[in-house]
Amino acid sequence: MMRRFFYVLLGCLLTAFAQANGVYNVRDFGAKGDGRTLDSPAFNAAIQKAVSQGGGRIDVPAGQYLCGSIRLDNDIELHLMAGATIVAAPAKMKAYDESEVFGGPEYQDGGHTYFHNSLIWADGKQNVSITGRGMIDGVGLTKKDTERAGQVQGGSIGTGDKAIALKLCKNILIRDITIFRGGHFAIIVTGCERGTIDNVTIDTNRDGIDIDCCKYLTVQNTKVNTPSDDAIVLKSSYALKAPVLCEHILVNNCLVTGYKLGTFLDGTYQPEKVNWVCGRIKLGTESNGGYRNIAISNCTCMWSSGLAFEEVDQGRMENIVVSNISMSHVHHYPIYITTGCRNRGPKERTDVSSARDIYISNVVADDCDSLASIIITGMDGTPIRNVNLSDIRIQYRGGGKKVDKPYREQGTNYPEPRWAGPTPAYGLYARHVDGLTVRNVRFELMRPDERPDIVLEDVVNERIEK
Repeated sequence: MMRRFFYVLLGCLLTAFAQANGVYNVRDFGAKGDGRTLDSPAFNAAIQKAVSQGGGRIDVPAGQYLCGSIRLDNDIELHLMAGATIVAAPAKMKAYDESEVFGGPEYQDGGHTYFHNSLIWADGKQNVSITGRGMIDGVGLTKKDTERAGQVQGGSIGTGDKAIALKLCKNILIRDITIFRGGHFAIIVTGCERGTIDNVTIDTNRDGIDIDCCKYLTVQNTKVNTPSDDAIVLKSSYALKAPVLCEHILVNNCLVTGYKLGTFLDGTYQPEKVNWVCGRIKLGTESNGGYRNIAISNCTCMWSSGLAFEEVDQGRMENIVVSNISMSHVHHYPIYITTGCRNRGPKERTDVSSARDIYISNVVADDCDSLASIIITGMDGTPIRNVNLSDIRIQYRGGGKKVDKPYREQGTNYPEPRWAGPTPAYGLYARHVDGLTVRNVRFELMRPDERPDIVLEDVVNERIEK
């Protein structure tokens, strides 16, 4: 009896000591970690206790924690220890917070509009961190875009649709965690300033990382497997009810793949059948504000669609630098740069989409789809300006047939080469461009192709040095 009392007393003293030093264990607040008990109330209680003391670290020890919405707050670090898994509760448990009222026209998908119905979320907070060697399993999340104006009106429909959602937060950190089955977005950060996503592993069934209307963010040392959608994507939607630039973003030392869901984590690496898009590093399509001062470097893409830079919603895309990219088994196209007039925003806007000063160098790609060459297409009267391609080697599968009909103008169409059909050239096709420099760019064929290697239409101030 005395021994039991001693251990209880010791445990209480250790807990008090830890909390006095800003460390709060979710099990001290009632979390069971048995995979059956809903533990998110205990998580939220621990967070609120820490907030009342000025902030701190929320420790999640090894175990399976069934959770609905976890609400992060100012000066909080959610730390998943090795062996800890946060398991997203099924919709039938109705464990997710109600989605907030947007209060205006929605020009973007529901996944970009609502945040509070997520597994882990923060809105308007600062110094928010999610760290540790544990895992988030979004098995109970939906990958569908289920939030719609008129259907939900700011209320929950019982589902969570994102693993991590941060809106209007400052000084954020996501480091070392693993996300499996992340829902519509494994990670979405919107309107956030100053932050880092580092050494994160994602194997998910829709988008991996979405960075929307943010500035001064870094994504580095991160691996993203997305067989059904984009891996790392920058956006500039109308989710903040204004056209806001996504700017000063660095993507460095990352790996993106399109393997079958789950096979990146289990190490079998099984190529998935070709979807309309998979893997890839992308700017767009939501682009109301546009993109400025973006650097992408030292990245590898496997069984993935290529690089895509798309400005189609009246924003501007400028000062984009890409270097040291390795691609293998490329779906549909290796590099795609386009502007268009989809104009998914207020009808009162008179801006025209634009793009300029895009530099891509030191790219090697093999086993590329014969559907499309490198594509650079502006709009008639509004050309893309100053594109520089240098030190690039692309190996195409070949086998393409001669293209006699004009290549589709982007116009109001959704920007995806698959729906435009084969390009007139197998290597490089450019149209409506002012200032194109091509230096030390080599195209190879695995089998003959009837199309020429380069076709330029309405291109001025070009300089081609093979």
